[in-house]
Amino acid sequence: MYEELITTGAWWDYVDEMAHHVGNLLRSHPEQIRPVMRAWSTDKDLWKRRVSIICQVSFKRDTDLGLLYANIEHNLEERNFFIRKAIGWALRSYAWTDPDEVARYVAANEARLSGLSRREALKNIGILHP
Repeated sequence: MYEELITTGAWWDYVDEMAHHVGNLLRSHPEQIRPVMRAWSTDKDLWKRRVSIICQVSFKRDTDLGLLYANIEHNLEERNFFIRKAIGWALRSYAWTDPDEVARYVAANEARLSGLSRREALKNIGILHP
């Protein structure tokens, strides 16, 4: 049902709300939803990819970093604004929990992250960036 809503809604404000609901499913049924999010991270539909990246933005310490990084990895070369923004937002959200880890990740992937993703990721952790 969520897949249908995401692909037919197909705009950031609607999709972001759906991502919150998908995140709730991921939290309560990780073994079933994690593989779906991995598959969505490589889907041709950019909104499903966006959901796969931002579905954990409210998870804080419960963030599955392996899943987050894997889903970002598949989208690092993407030039679409909504994907770049999603990557930065997901990283910035996790930075409230572990700023050192986000700074490490950004530094390790500096050449592959878009400027937008990098700026968004580092926005609230006091690291100067171009």
